[in-house]
Amino acid sequence: MKKHIPNIITLLNLVSGILSIYLYANNNIEMAAWFIFIAAIFDFLDGFAAKILDAKSDIGAQLDSLCDIVSFGVAPGFILFYMIDVSIDQYGDYPNNLFILPFLAFLIPVFGALRLAIFNTDDEQVTSFKGLPIPAMAILIASLPLIRSELYAESSMLYAIITNTYFLLTVAVLGSLLMVSRLPMFALKFQGIDFNRNKTRYLFLLLSLFMLIFLEVVAIPFIILLYVLMSLTIFLYDLKK
Repeated sequence: MKKHIPNIITLLNLVSGILSIYLYANNNIEMAAWFIFIAAIFDFLDGFAAKILDAKSDIGAQLDSLCDIVSFGVAPGFILFYMIDVSIDQYGDYPNNLFILPFLAFLIPVFGALRLAIFNTDDEQVTSFKGLPIPAMAILIASLPLIRSELYAESSMLYAIITNTYFLLTVAVLGSLLMVSRLPMFALKFQGIDFNRNKTRYLFLLLSLFMLIFLEVVAIPFIILLYVLMSLTIFLYDLKK
């Protein structure tokens, strides 16, 4: 029975993604975003359970990717579509009346699927990644409607940025390219508890926790940016060795 537990948790990831899409279809964007976060929790727990229970399997690995494309590709693609569409209606940022602009959000599931295919066929991506992991991209997108709601009553620069059409289009295009890039990015899989072997992970988690305490959901884009910049810094440092 225990060998099925990780796969059951993986399927809960899929259920969360489906519910996110359902909520989007019913104009409940914030709850749709929260279910992407719930899917991310299940995505973490299935791998953790597989390791603890010694229940890793090829079926589990394939199932994980199939569920991820729904929860971290299709669902956030719809949320980003909504954000772009609303930004156009709200601010009139519609260059030359190009109605196709919101559909650029669906680059996320397209490139997300490609990123998962690359990951599944690359034996080197065990202790580190190449390209931005699709759950990280999904969490970034899911945070946007929550931040918009949090800052709605404020006339802040951050609110103006995350509701700007050009910013959202940049997220769609740049995020898609980052997912399939070959930029090495550190994984949060700890190699024991030794500080020297995990100092990058400890530093990242400490800074992330600090930002979450003080900024709450607003911290999420900054945490993803921190992750990319730290990975880029490590990559450039290794090149100079």
